[in-house]
Amino acid sequence: MREYRADELFDPRNAEISVHVGGELLPRNRAKVSVFDSSVQGGDAVWEGLRVYDGKIFQLETHLDRLERSAHTMAFEGIPARADVKRAIFDTLEANGMRDGVHIRLTLTRGPKLTSNMNPAMNRAGCCLIVLAEWKDLVYSREGIRLITASIRRNSPQTLDSKIHHNNLINNILAKIEANVAGVDDAVMLDLDGFLAETNATNLFIVRRGELLTPNADSCLPGITRGVVLSLSRAAGIATLERNLSLSELYCADEAFTTGTAGELVPVIEVDGRSIAPYRFEPGSGPGPVTRRLQDLYRDLTQRDGEPLPF
Repeated sequence: MREYRADELFDPRNAEISVHVGGELLPRNRAKVSVFDSSVQGGDAVWEGLRVYDGKIFQLETHLDRLERSAHTMAFEGIPARADVKRAIFDTLEANGMRDGVHIRLTLTRGPKLTSNMNPAMNRAGCCLIVLAEWKDLVYSREGIRLITASIRRNSPQTLDSKIHHNNLINNILAKIEANVAGVDDAVMLDLDGFLAETNATNLFIVRRGELLTPNADSCLPGITRGVVLSLSRAAGIATLERNLSLSELYCADEAFTTGTAGELVPVIEVDGRSIAPYRFEPGSGPGPVTRRLQDLYRDLTQRDGEPLPF
C-alpha cells in the first residue's frame, strides 16, 4: 500500500476553513455539534459526498434527492428545505473562496436530544445540517489500488438497507481495518450469499470480453458515480449488465475498477494477491481500454455538467 505524507493528507488551506453547523458559519476549531446530538449518541445521521469542479457542483440535485430520501426513510423531523440546504452549501463555499478541487461532506443529523438516549422521541429540536467543504484531491492513486477480501459481510436489506446513506459506518470500518492490517488500499465486501457487493468505500465494476459488469444494488450502495458510469457506458455502446458476480470472476476479470465521488474511477491492480489483467500481463501498463475510456468520459462530463455556483 502506498504510504502518504502528512502534506498529502492535509492541504494547509484547510487550516482556516469555515464550516456550516446548525445554521452558523464557524471557524474550523469551533465547528462542533452537541454531545447530545444524534450523530454522537448513535450515528443517527445521513450524509452525502459532493465534488466541485471549475465553479460547478457535480450531480448536486441527485445527491440532495438521496439525502432527502435517506432522511425520510429514517423518519427525521424538521428536514430543512432544499433551497436552504443549497444556500448553506453556497455560503460555505463562498466564505472559503472555493470554486474547484473541493470535496464537500454534507451531513444531516436527527439533531440534539433532550437526554442521552437512542429513542428518536427524545429529539424535539429538528435536524442539524453540517456542510464541511475541504480542499481535497482525489483520494486514490491514479496508478491503481490493491484490495483484499474482507471477512466482514456487507449488510443486506434484512439487517440494514444500503439504500439508506447513513452515518453508521461500522460495517465498512471493520472491513477497512482488515485492509489496513493487510497493507492494501481497501477491502472487497461480499454479500451474505458470497457474491461481490462493493468495497468498504466504493462501488465495484469488472470488464469481461468487452462487457461491463457490476453487482446488483442489493447489498451495496447504488452510488451516484456508479449510476453515472452505467449511463455513460450504455450511451457509448458498451454492453452493460448488473448481476450477481462471484469473487473468481473478479480475480479473472479483463479489467476492474472502483467508482465513487471522492476517487472517481480507479483501476484495480490486485485482489487477494492475484494480479488483475492487464496488470497481470504488463505490469505498470495502466488501466485497460474500457476503464480508460470511461475515465475520459466521466472526466469530460464533470467539466461540462453541474450546478453553477452563484458567486
